[in-house]
Amino acid sequence: MQKQGLLNVGFGNFVVLNRVVSIALPSSAPMRRLREDARAEGRLIDATQGRKTRAIIVTDSNHVILSAIQAETIGQRFSAEEGE
Repeated sequence: MQKQGLLNVGFGNFVVLNRVVSIALPSSAPMRRLREDARAEGRLIDATQGRKTRAIIVTDSNHVILSAIQAETIGQRFSAEEGE
């Protein structure tokens, strides 16, 4: 059984580690479409606290989470938590 951990996505917001499918940069056109589709369908969670979106996290429940923390930083946190 895997350890149930939390991934810090910034500003006191956390995501369950085992639910994360991908961490992506928001700059590409497909990621912009993904964000807009999720917003229209009510699957978007904005955890940026009003700041610029720097990472998009997709979960296994098809929710899209926006974070103001760099995707690389979140990836490092993910690797560190997964390795424990």
